[in-house]
Amino acid sequence: MTAEELRAQVAEFLAAHDPATMSTVDFLRARFDAGLAWVHFPEGLGGQGAPRALQGEVEAAFAAAGAPDNNPRRILIGLGMAAPTILAFGTEEQKKRYLRPLWTGEEVWCQLFSEPGAGSDLAALATRAVRDGDDWVVTGQKVWTSSAHLAQWAILVTRTDPDVPKHQGMTYFLCDMTAPGVEVRPLRQITGEAEFNEVFLTDVRIPDSQRLGAVGEGWKVAQTTLMNERVAIGGTAMPREGGMIGLVAKTWRDRPELRTPELRDRLVQHWVEAESLRLAGERQRQQLAVGAPGPEGSAMKVAFAELNQQLSGLELELLGEEGLRYEDWTMRRPEQVDFFGRDAGYRYLRAKGNSIEGGTSEVLRNIISERVLGLPSEPRVDKDVAWKDLPR
Repeated sequence: MTAEELRAQVAEFLAAHDPATMSTVDFLRARFDAGLAWVHFPEGLGGQGAPRALQGEVEAAFAAAGAPDNNPRRILIGLGMAAPTILAFGTEEQKKRYLRPLWTGEEVWCQLFSEPGAGSDLAALATRAVRDGDDWVVTGQKVWTSSAHLAQWAILVTRTDPDVPKHQGMTYFLCDMTAPGVEVRPLRQITGEAEFNEVFLTDVRIPDSQRLGAVGEGWKVAQTTLMNERVAIGGTAMPREGGMIGLVAKTWRDRPELRTPELRDRLVQHWVEAESLRLAGERQRQQLAVGAPGPEGSAMKVAFAELNQQLSGLELELLGEEGLRYEDWTMRRPEQVDFFGRDAGYRYLRAKGNSIEGGTSEVLRNIISERVLGLPSEPRVDKDVAWKDLPR
């Protein structure tokens, strides 16, 4: 499969499916069925088994034709985290049931991982799943759940065996967010909005057919989710001066009265860092074309978080008192994070979460040191202790 062949397929598809005469959902369903959704996925699951690197060719061809997309910002968790995990560990029935409506955006997904007592140390989670016939009964609490108020489905990690060490007694499920016993409560953030939620699970029944992977292997399955999550956050394809650096550089060029030598030096330094990060992300995507995400994605996510926070702070300093204005403190539950369509005050506040969401920078640095650089690991006195005997 070559780029030219894929572009020809897109042209043939568009000749038979005019987006101007079709609903967005029908167009996206047809695109999935034609194998032009994820081209590197298998045939019948939205792809053609083509190299992952060719995905950009397909996206560019559809964009040039003015075709609708699947609102990837709104369904980022499904696209970047749930889909690759279902592909890696799901049964054929699960893949056929979940991947198509996930990609078309008809079903929104959220991630039920973190808990009040198990944030950075995910393996310490306490949400219990107990087998009851053909079902599992789940009880517990999750927190910091983006888009839970919109989601039809969730990827869920639970504790199924408290008698073994914490990493060994976890099991992974696909949870129906409309099932009885699922309660979603908003968590209002520093921005005034509530894109995050806390989720309470009270005797929620999940059929065993919605288990992903083997019983007790939830940690292994979750690692696939987490590695893809870090790439989805930190490794997004960007043009030169894409993202925050483009916004700040435009303000600098358009508003000469705001310039100072000190701010100029910082902007130039951040421009170099942003360009280095962009090129590193491109190299990582080329590596992904021949394999699954690895621990290197943690470095991209750390670098993205720090640069985003530094640039949002620089933008505020550049704008002076203008940057202190904030449009609206009204409590809202947005459908997506509109980072670039908002004002500088919003970006400054929202960027504070970048070093927490998707894995804290502190935990990711440990991963980089141990799994990328091969440095000695931190002492872990609880590694071989049964979960039930750990202090909480």
